Amino acid sequence: MATPGAYARLSTGGYSRRGTPRRPPTGSVGGVKLSRPARRASLVVHVVASAAWLGLTVGLLALGVTAATGASPVAVEAAVRCMKLFADWLLLPLALLTLASGLVLALGTPWGLARHRWVYTKFWLTLGTTVATFFALRPGVNSAVAAVAAGGPLPDAGDVLFGPVVSLSAYVFMTLLSVLKPWGLTRRGRRLRDHRAGGRRTRADEPAGRRRSAASPSGGS
Repeated sequence: MATPGAYARLSTGGYSRRGTPRRPPTGSVGGVKLSRPARRASLVVHVVASAAWLGLTVGLLALGVTAATGASPVAVEAAVRCMKLFADWLLLPLALLTLASGLVLALGTPWGLARHRWVYTKFWLTLGTTVATFFALRPGVNSAVAAVAAGGPLPDAGDVLFGPVVSLSAYVFMTLLSVLKPWGLTRRGRRLRDHRAGGRRTRADEPAGRRRSAASPSGGS
């Protein structure tokens, strides 16, 4: 003969103590919430990658200014070749790592991806900057290297200045977003908050006898 406690555990599998279906945690990746070590590791990776991306962009801007203002052809060629090296081997991997680690943190923590305006804005800025790095910054640097290597002058200073300036502005703005966390919830975030608040009120208003009968066995066998 099953005990009442065992029967209650079997009959309420997949349900909470109040008789409502269990849902995945609020911050989860595929319904699996990140553990504290995983969350901290993802945060460290994201912060390091973001800081490296920001520092690399500052270096690219310094090299671009050197190439655009340098009087010596040797200095100009050295500057654009260094820019190509950084853009080909470091810039895109750091951008992708920043984007991927940010997605893991957004989807695996209660912040969510589309619940807070600052997170949503930062995601799209990171994605746009990554795409611009591949389709605008790198081609501009490559064309500058090709022209200088052929013995000609730098064709357009914008090829080596525009990308780093825009990228640096975006990174500084995203850093401010991460620190200040402005603007509150999105429309989706407000709906989720109101839905959870309504569920809590409904359960709080439910008679105590009904909650006890939902968890008690209906038979003795």
